[in-house]
Amino acid sequence: MRPVTTPRFDALVAAKTWPATRPNGRQDWPSVEDVFGENTFGPAEMKARLPKDIHERLLQTLQEGSNLDLSVADAVAVAMKEWATERGASHFSHWFQPLTGSTAEKHDSFVVPTEPGQAITEFSGQELIQGEPDASSLPSGGLRTTFEARGYTAWDPTSPAFIIDGPGGATLCIPTAYSSWAGDALDQKIPLLRSIDALELQTQKALKLFGTEPTRVRPTLGPEQEFFLVDQEFYYRRPDLLTSGRTLFGAQPPKGQELEDHYFGAIPDRVLEYMQAVETELYRLGIPVKTRHNEVAPGQFEMAYTYEEANTAADHQQLMMSTLRRVARRFGLICLLHEKPFAGVNGSGKHLNWSLATERTNLLEPGETPHKNMLFLFFCTAALMAVEEHQDLLRAAVAFAGNDHRLGANEAPPAIISVFLGDQLTDIYEQIADVGRAESSKQGGFMGLGVKALPDFPKHAGDRNRTSPFAFTGNKFEFRALGASQSISFSATVLNTIMAQAIDRLRTKLETAMEEEPELPAALRKVLADVVPGIRRIIFNGDGYSEAWEEEAAERGLLNLPSTLDALPYLVKDKNAELFESYGVLSRRELESRYEIALGQYFHTINIEGETSAEIASTQMLPAAIRYLNELQEGLARAKTTGIRSEGVTRTTTRVAKLVDELEVALTTLTEQNAELGGDTVPSKAVHMRENIIPAMTKVREVVDQLEKVIPDDLRPMPSYRDMLFIR
Repeated sequence: MRPVTTPRFDALVAAKTWPATRPNGRQDWPSVEDVFGENTFGPAEMKARLPKDIHERLLQTLQEGSNLDLSVADAVAVAMKEWATERGASHFSHWFQPLTGSTAEKHDSFVVPTEPGQAITEFSGQELIQGEPDASSLPSGGLRTTFEARGYTAWDPTSPAFIIDGPGGATLCIPTAYSSWAGDALDQKIPLLRSIDALELQTQKALKLFGTEPTRVRPTLGPEQEFFLVDQEFYYRRPDLLTSGRTLFGAQPPKGQELEDHYFGAIPDRVLEYMQAVETELYRLGIPVKTRHNEVAPGQFEMAYTYEEANTAADHQQLMMSTLRRVARRFGLICLLHEKPFAGVNGSGKHLNWSLATERTNLLEPGETPHKNMLFLFFCTAALMAVEEHQDLLRAAVAFAGNDHRLGANEAPPAIISVFLGDQLTDIYEQIADVGRAESSKQGGFMGLGVKALPDFPKHAGDRNRTSPFAFTGNKFEFRALGASQSISFSATVLNTIMAQAIDRLRTKLETAMEEEPELPAALRKVLADVVPGIRRIIFNGDGYSEAWEEEAAERGLLNLPSTLDALPYLVKDKNAELFESYGVLSRRELESRYEIALGQYFHTINIEGETSAEIASTQMLPAAIRYLNELQEGLARAKTTGIRSEGVTRTTTRVAKLVDELEVALTTLTEQNAELGGDTVPSKAVHMRENIIPAMTKVREVVDQLEKVIPDDLRPMPSYRDMLFIR
């Protein structure tokens, strides 16, 4: 008998049972002004609740980096606990970012027993400052052994504490750094904070040459988050989505993204209501969400917030990802952050906009005449120097299994790192390289559209380039190669560190030049004329997807590292280890641990996919194909008895039988390779995954996807691409 529940039934259920959207959101949604930051213990809340002298001492710690006195911590803890309990919090947690790529938390109650049958709520400065989670079960890359369990979380006062509301109450979350008992950084935050300090120090030294001594310099980040939404009815019937976050099988539907009608189209009501709910949650956490829209692939969307200081932005990016996932469940949806949940349509990335600013000035603001803007030319040139020397490190920073599906494909930047500057800045740097100085800047002017009712508007001096992995976009650089599921912290750490080195080196050259030529503009022109020809090769404004660029990049001597296993070894090259050590960002031990963890995560990711692929193929797709083959063979047998023959049935039976045989052979190979595992070391296992498991999975998928196109709808065991991509 055919099963009662079929994939088409699933589709109908998903289409009919999603929660109804509100007819008029204006009556139901709170205003941004009313809710923004209400769930954060931010500067305004601290100032209102702390005694004046305590608040001033805390500000001194935040602004000058002075040590935090325990008496200040005690006062902050009391105020923080009172604020949190007023909002329904019963527990607190040291919220941190281990080397898993996500976040971790352990909840402790505020309740303290006093005498039998009685209790009070307390929270001390010591509890605020330091926690002690188990350090043995989180990734350490060899920094800790299994029996060495002690780890520490340390309060980061520069990132505001926040409240997460849950179905059973609220929890006060305190952003913290996470280290081993020996003092090794076991998280993403400590290296990021170190890199911010290193970059600030080098930038302040450079700015003194320009007659400026700012008290603070900070890198700013603005990440853009892409994601897919699928109905949970489909998600829970897809074992591949459940275990690996992406579909390991799926025949291409008749319609994908070919019509380009989804990108920037009208947001579906259900999705729009979901986005509004996400925005409200993020506003409450003080996250300044700015944009939302449909992305290129059907079922794909994007949200982004405005620029913030790097440390806060990194924390907020983790909160955005968790909020996207958590809120989706309210609407019967699942948020997929994998880089390639569906084959054949665009995957999801995360563009990281990076800039550098003082209290008053964006140091990457070119102005109207950038060829005359000495400050801008200094820092822009430093960025070019950084990328040119450390293209390997930037590529390694975004290397992991999920991103291998995107980088180098015609939907994401290529695996070759280059810099797009646009027509105006490229012309300036060509002038410097060719004749030693820039005398002019191209101007954009105004554009008219030939319609009287439409005003003329300013035209930029250069176009944008979506194929560039590192693009200048007005007053910032956009690192476009990150994957959607990735923490932005390590990429930001790399950017900050390589910029610190480049600024340091460029400043040293400028100081030397000023010994002969005291006038800053003349000395800087001399330095740029010397430096720019050597970094010219990293500038590329053309089509990064073209084969011609691959050939040209090779001629220029640029690296082309198409896969994770090609890129990761560069992470621990001597020059990169020396870079991180010299600026106090990562010790060699800490850097090597990250390499070991990344390699292990690659192995485990592909291993899980290989095992899942074999299980689905053997327990669902192969049996479904055999059932269909049996039906066809029964039809042939009945045809013999009735004398009614059909060549179509005969050919279909032969085709299905051939596919069943091909699947059995491919599945046997995959099963054998899964059992092999590739040796006893993590590097050999990782190579086995790339060289043997991925090709074996690909072969199984090719046959399964062919079978999906011929097996009757009511025999197919899993929802199709057509349903998952278009029903929401």
